[in-house]
Amino acid sequence: MKKVQQILAILGILLLVGLYLLTLILAILGKDFFPMFMAALFASMALPILIWLYGFIYKWMKKNSRQDQDI
Repeated sequence: MKKVQQILAILGILLLVGLYLLTLILAILGKDFFPMFMAALFASMALPILIWLYGFIYKWMKKNSRQDQDI
């Protein structure tokens, strides 16, 4: 389980760095790429929030399942 978490964390970091670089490149390219820039900007903000939310829900569900087993 620990190995899977490390691999997923590295993939998440690579994805975020790629999104940040893409956002920077699209910002430099100018007005012609504005819709793609906005999509990349939205994704670079939404992805960390979703990752945190999935982790929070996973921990919450795991905690609840342990409490159910104790009953």
